[in-house]
Amino acid sequence: MNFKIRAAIKDDCKDISRMIMELAVYEKMSDQVKISHKELERDGFSSNPFFQCLVAEVPEENKSKEGHTVVGYALYFYTYSTWKGPSVYMEDLYVMPDFRGQGIGKSLMSQVAQVGKEKQCVRLQLAVLDWNTPSLDFYVSKGAQDLTASEGWHFLRFDGEALDELANEAPKD
Repeated sequence: MNFKIRAAIKDDCKDISRMIMELAVYEKMSDQVKISHKELERDGFSSNPFFQCLVAEVPEENKSKEGHTVVGYALYFYTYSTWKGPSVYMEDLYVMPDFRGQGIGKSLMSQVAQVGKEKQCVRLQLAVLDWNTPSLDFYVSKGAQDLTASEGWHFLRFDGEALDELANEAPKD
């Protein structure tokens, strides 16, 4: 299938928001999505963006049955390893079901890796749900290491009340 990978633009945020929800439904966590396309516009397309995004686009003649030509995305941002240096973190990689198996996901991920290499990143990191064996198998087949299995790392999060309480413990001037 003919497709192209390109940097997302502000006008893509409605499609990205739609696909974020599709991914959340697949991951059985749709109730946790609280962000809208407006927040994506603000957070990704301001003078100091929090993330970058690539989209996969098909020609009009190959659009989805719902009429979409933007059929996949990879959302990423930069982090820093105190052991290794600059890193790129891929938060999401998603391709609409009818467009899987065409090389779109691999192309999106490869482009994120290329962008990271251009920024002198030493690694690409991501997280996968433990039950999502198709995705885990895909990443491992491309050379990813499962650090949970090999090094015992756990991915942790503070949010909501726990984040508020932690922030309130910061010293005051």
